This record gives sequence, C-alpha cells and structure tokens, in this order.
Amino acid sequence: MFEVVIGLEVHTQLNTKTKLFCDCATSFNHKQNSNTCPTCLALPGALPVLNKEVLHKSIMLGTAVDATVNRTSFFDRKSYFYPDSPSAYQITQLYTPVVEHGTLVIDFEDGTDKSIRINRAHIEADAGKNIHDGETSRVDLNRAGTPLLEIVSEPDMRSAEEAILYIKKLHSIVRYLDISDANMQEGSFRVDVNVSIRPKGDEKLYTRVEIKNINSFRFIQKAIEVEVQRQIEAWEDGVYEQEISQETRLYDQVKQETRSMRGKEEAADYRYFPEPDLLKAIITDEMFEKYSKIPELPDEKRARMISEYGMRAYDASVITADLEMAHFFEAMLEEGISAKNAVTWLTVELQGRLNKGGHNITNSPVDAASLGLLVKRIEDKTISNKAAKEVLDHMMENDTDVDTTIDKLGLKQVSDSGAIEKIVDVIIEANPDKVEQYKGGKEKLLGFFVGQVMKASKGSANPQAVNEILKQKLS
Repeated sequence: MFEVVIGLEVHTQLNTKTKLFCDCATSFNHKQNSNTCPTCLALPGALPVLNKEVLHKSIMLGTAVDATVNRTSFFDRKSYFYPDSPSAYQITQLYTPVVEHGTLVIDFEDGTDKSIRINRAHIEADAGKNIHDGETSRVDLNRAGTPLLEIVSEPDMRSAEEAILYIKKLHSIVRYLDISDANMQEGSFRVDVNVSIRPKGDEKLYTRVEIKNINSFRFIQKAIEVEVQRQIEAWEDGVYEQEISQETRLYDQVKQETRSMRGKEEAADYRYFPEPDLLKAIITDEMFEKYSKIPELPDEKRARMISEYGMRAYDASVITADLEMAHFFEAMLEEGISAKNAVTWLTVELQGRLNKGGHNITNSPVDAASLGLLVKRIEDKTISNKAAKEVLDHMMENDTDVDTTIDKLGLKQVSDSGAIEKIVDVIIEANPDKVEQYKGGKEKLLGFFVGQVMKASKGSANPQAVNEILKQKLS
C-alpha cells in the first residue's frame, strides 16, 4: 500500500490596473504586444518601480490564511531563458517572501476538516505567452510583468480529493478578497502540482514530479490520479528509480497521461541573487492596519448563514463556495423569503436551467430580485410550486417580470373555496365507485381526487385548499 504526498504551487494573477514594475495596463485580450514598455520589454536603461498595490493585496491574503506578513521583504533575480521572458530572468522573492507560515482549512463532506500548511506566498513578475501555430511560434508580451502571488503549500495533502478541496478553498478566498479574478481559463489562477508516493508508514519524501500549469479543477484531479498510478506501477515493477525522476511533466487530457517536459531544476540552477535594481519592500504600520481589515470570508459567511438563517451546513457550504452565488442568494433573501426555499430555487431550479443553457450565475437571464419574488409568490400562495417552474422557464427565454408572466400564462392560484367546491362536486359526482372505495377505507384514493381537481382547474387550484375541501366532502 502506498501513501500519496502532494504539494501545490498556485500562481494567482493580481487584479491591479497596472503591472508589477511599470505602468502598462494588465488588461486581458488586448492586441498582442500592445501593453508593453521599455521596462517590461527589458530594454537597456529601463528600471523597475514597485507597484505598492501588490503589497496591499499581499497583506489581505496573508491575513486571510492566518500567516506572518513580513513588514520588510526583498526581491531576487531568478535566472532562466525562455522566449517569453525578454530579460532572461524573473524578479521574484526567494529568501524573504512577503507572506509565510500560513494555514488553510479544508472541509470534507462528512463534517471533518484538515489544516494544510502554507509555506509562503511571494511576489513575482509573470512571463509573457508563447503561441504555437503549427510550425510557427510567436510571443505575446502583454502578460510579461503582470504581478503574481505564488502561494506554495507544504506537502500536506494525501489524495487528489484533498488537493481539489484546497485549491477550491484558495480560489474562493482570493475571489472573496477581490485580489484576483482567478479565471482559470484565462490563466489568472494557475496550478502546479508536485506529486510523489511512498510506502504506508514511511516518513521519507521520495522523488517528486511536478505537473505544470493545469487550468481546471477536473483536469487537476485527473492529472494527479494518472501520475500517482504511473508512479505506483513503476514501483511495483521494480523500475521506480529508473523511470521516476525529478522533472516537470505536462498533463494530456486527451490521452489521459502525463508526459515529460523537461528536467526539474534545483534552486542552484537558477543562480538566484538579490535584485540590484529594487529597494526592499516595506509595509508600514498604517498600510498593515488598513489592508488587514478584510471582508467576510467563505468560512465566516457559512457560519453566519447557519446561525442567522438556520441553514443546513451542506447548503451553506454550497452557497458560500462561490462569491457570486453567495451574493445572489442574499439578494434573494431581501424579498423576505425563507432560506430553505431560496436554496432550492437557486441551487436546483435556476442552476439546472443555467447549466442546460450554457449560462452561469453572473450572466443569468433571471436576476436575484426576480427569483426571490418568484419564491415569494409561492410562499404567499399566489402560484403553486409547479406553476412557478413554468414561470421560471418563460422568464429564462423572455425579458419579462414575475407578476406579468403569472398573469400572461394564467397561472394565478385559485384559493376561493366556493370555486374549488364546484370543481370538487363535479369530480365526486363523476366517480361514485371511487367515492365508495374511499369511504370503505382506501384513503390513498385521496390522491386520485386531488389529481382530478388539479387537472380540471388546469393546475390553478390551491392544493392545500383542495385537500381540505375533498376530505370534508368525502367524509
């Protein structure tokens, strides 16, 4: 039996307006090589100037993961040459990072949790982007110099499940803090996975393999599972030392395999030395006081929702995992509806329709106030639960409000006892044999009569009133 050992490096692109060491814009999807200047192109004589907003966002992250925020940190040069790095080095923080020694708690479905240690979070400049098109390769340097926080965990995770829980929690935290849009598809939240195995009970750390730049939660999980299986098979076949080396690999989602990319360098290979063109980065008392006051985080919001709204822990976890979902939910509650119904209509009814239509919560055709009002119309018995689903379907396709849609579709619920009694009398008169059976003890036939009344009223009769009137008439 083997134990899996996983450590993660998460590169979080900070959502500053300008780059780390110059005033070029950090906007995504601009014309290639249009957001560049002598500094981010590393032209002779151009000198870097630190963007202090990066320190502000570093303080926020450090506070969120209960870490030490170093009031003085230093920059270092990491020497390597790739086409997307015009300077042939990266400015980073090796020896004294801005944040270190933090903790992130992951939560399991059974209610237990686990603390994952965060070794450090350091500031560094991003590289550009290589674009490969057949036999031609081009370089876009718009991203070069964009500020990153590289968040490095300790090797505390023991399964792909734990790794995904950690990444999702970290993703949620940076979104709640609003320090990054954390868009994995656009590359502003990139994950490098370090994986090794060892026999159960062994405390030794064996050869770790790095899987680079995976851009979705699903692919991260699959990459870990595939790589773990590769290492286990090598160990069991007696070729572990020959086949498993310290290297960087890529995950191929089509072939479901990891492939060797290059040998993994050691720190000495990068020839780190203190950055000569930058002063030390100093966080003043005033700066720390201001930016350590962070907004409510997912765990705090979840605990508040459980306490304030009486929600189930699972429901609260689902709602708070995504910032937009949490905002949408609380906006629904402003209509004065129950949290239980709000959860159902948001996570089941609306979310199901959004997934089917290729939408997400941020571009939902039905906004929070409208969905909240729809739930309110169920709770005040204006419409039935079934009718509300028809209203929601119509609103997903048409720009119309709740009450107008209810009137247009003729779905307003009939609660007038006189009108319902007339329908009930007709149904009872038409089914004398069923009436006798019911009176003879087959009380399950009540459902038959309710169904007939609802059918005759085209679903507009109040089900509760129908039940009460039927019981009274049949008895």
